[in-house]
Amino acid sequence: MSEPILQSRLPFAAWMDPRLSRLPGILPVEGEDWLRVDDAYAAQMAERDRLIAARPEIVHGLLDSARPAAQELYARVLERLSRTAGFVFGRDHAQRPDGVTVPLDPAQPLLTLGRLVQEDLCLMEKIGDEHVLTGAILCFPASWSLGEKLGRPLLGIHIPVDVYNADIARRVQRLSDAIRPEQPLWRANALVYRDPTLHQPRRENDPRIDRRDGSFVRSERQCLLRLPETGAVLFSIHTYVVDIATLTPAERAGLDKAHL
Repeated sequence: MSEPILQSRLPFAAWMDPRLSRLPGILPVEGEDWLRVDDAYAAQMAERDRLIAARPEIVHGLLDSARPAAQELYARVLERLSRTAGFVFGRDHAQRPDGVTVPLDPAQPLLTLGRLVQEDLCLMEKIGDEHVLTGAILCFPASWSLGEKLGRPLLGIHIPVDVYNADIARRVQRLSDAIRPEQPLWRANALVYRDPTLHQPRRENDPRIDRRDGSFVRSERQCLLRLPETGAVLFSIHTYVVDIATLTPAERAGLDKAHL
């Protein structure tokens, strides 16, 4: 087994903050903090490069109708990264903070972005009364499958998550409708895992054997950002995995109490 890809510390303990621990647990993003580079960047990006090269059909999906939103997201992320320390842009390529050069291919917007940022990037678009997952680069799924969820609305995406019931779905849908381009939002979750592997796809009917009595905490920082031109909502996922031993005594006690 290869060495696990871990961050040295969690930047937040979602289970300790009542603002985050109660669904949907939304807070405003401060400034442009919807993309992050952390101490696991090089290792996570190497794993993303490997997955995108070896299994593009598993980690990437884009409905034809979502191409304008994907192209808008592509331009938005590149503009953001052009002002981010460690990134160097040429006419048709970008050098990442880890020194790797990535070709810029606007014809493959999500695949290209998946090799530049740690975040998984999911596009949600309003179809009828609901937001539907219309495209994503999803290298680090936490027990769900992109192929099974693409084209589904929010409630369908969260099957079989027990706590995500119809009431929560309505609240999240109202929230999605209310997101303003100038004010991204974020939330976080946290779960205890036995296996620190980042790429953990799982289909809805597969048994869940990865949880409880584990040595690792997996936490996702999820941001919601409205794209002004297409109106699509970006749902980004920055995945943190840390050894449970890095938690403070108070965080560990809170984790045990939360039964995550």
